[in-house]
Formats: sequence, structure tokens, C-alpha cells
Amino acid sequence: MILYVNGDSHTAAAEAVNSCCFAEDDSSYLNLGRRPHPFNLEVSWGFQLAKLLNREFYCNAESASSNDRIIRTTQEWIRNNYNKLDRVLMVIQWSTWEREEWEYGGQTWQVNASGIDQVPPELQTRYKQFVANVDWKTATQQAHNKIWHFHNELKNKKIRHVFFNGNNHFADQPNHHAWGPEYMAPYMPMLTYDCVLKANGFCTVTPKSWHFGPAAHDFWASYVLQYMHQHQLLEPDALSVN
Repeated sequence: MILYVNGDSHTAAAEAVNSCCFAEDDSSYLNLGRRPHPFNLEVSWGFQLAKLLNREFYCNAESASSNDRIIRTTQEWIRNNYNKLDRVLMVIQWSTWEREEWEYGGQTWQVNASGIDQVPPELQTRYKQFVANVDWKTATQQAHNKIWHFHNELKNKKIRHVFFNGNNHFADQPNHHAWGPEYMAPYMPMLTYDCVLKANGFCTVTPKSWHFGPAAHDFWASYVLQYMHQHQLLEPDALSVN
């Protein structure tokens, strides 16, 4: 059985045991580029959940990832692993709603509203305009619709999956979709990953960081496992695990 996870820095366990967000932040792992740092990945909630479930683990997360990237890379994994879909459980953490993925020069670039993203000189004007003109209401609505369509795509393919929100939520959306148990509290502000961890006494690794340490990741793995047991989202032969 396979546990596939995707998301942004929360799923990549950025800064969990060292200051790296990307593997390439450490000169010893330049060849891994923007993938999670191996030491951080070993304490990530996804890795811990895979151990609890006794599953093979695959992480497609990348720090600073947009939801466009999360959907794209998950769809690519599905196409490349079509013969494994009956053995996979996907747990996907959604990033902030305003982030976008741009294609330029044969590469993809992840941008958000921080104003500090690194983009090619040819994209800098576009990036400044993007930051200045972010429309959160529109971005939230678009994310809501994209994730809904992706949820239905996975259901149609009979792929077991669980979604949860990282920092943002859909509480202000006028139309609430009937997600079923596959989406953990999409409309509840206090049940995002960030809020649940803080409510349970976990602090970020530094006061200015958005990221959490190993103990918080371990807690979240157990939290997700309990949710899946409660809502019977695991295969019958896995329901007795832990």
C-alpha cells in the first residue's frame, strides 16, 4: 500500500529540524533542488503517518507551492502510476488561495503575495502587478472551485483521498459543496492545520516562522489517522492498524 502526500512547506516539513525550506538550501543536497530536505522529511507528518499505517511513502510536496502545482503534480503522478491507484491513499494539504504557478522559459515558477519571490527579470513587472492587485475574494472562489473539481476527479477514479487546509479556509464562501468526509473541515477557520496545532500548544519553530517542529508533525499524523478511522476512510484491512 502507498501513502501519497502533497502540499506546501507544511507537508515538506520546512525548518522542522534545520533552517532549510528546500533541500538545495543545504550545499550537501544541491542535487535535490526544491524538494524537501531529507532530514526534515524524516520527521514530517506524512512520513510519520506512513509509519503508523505501515505504508510505502511518497511525498510530492514543495515549499512555497501553489495549489495549481499541487493539483498538476498529483495528476502527473496518477498518470504515471495508473496501475497502483487501487493501492494508494492520498492525503493532500492545500496551500494559500492566492498562490499561482507560472510557466516561463521551460520552467514553472511559484508565486505568492509576499512580494519576495524570486522570478526571472522578464517576470518581475508581472510579479509586482500580481502582488499589488491580489483579489482575495476571487482567488478564494477560484481555489474552492478547482479543489472541488479535483475532488470529483479523484472520486471518479475511485482514489481514496483526504484533504485539509494549511492556513486558509473557505468559511466565507456563499455556496458550500457536499464534500463528504474526504475534506477535513473545509469551512471551519479553527480547524486548519495551523490553528489545530496552535490550539494544542504547539508553537512555530521561531516567532517569525510559519512552520512547526517534529512534535507538531507527530501530533498531526495521529490527528489525521484518528480522523480517517472515525470516518472509515481506510481500507477494511487497515482499520485495525494502531
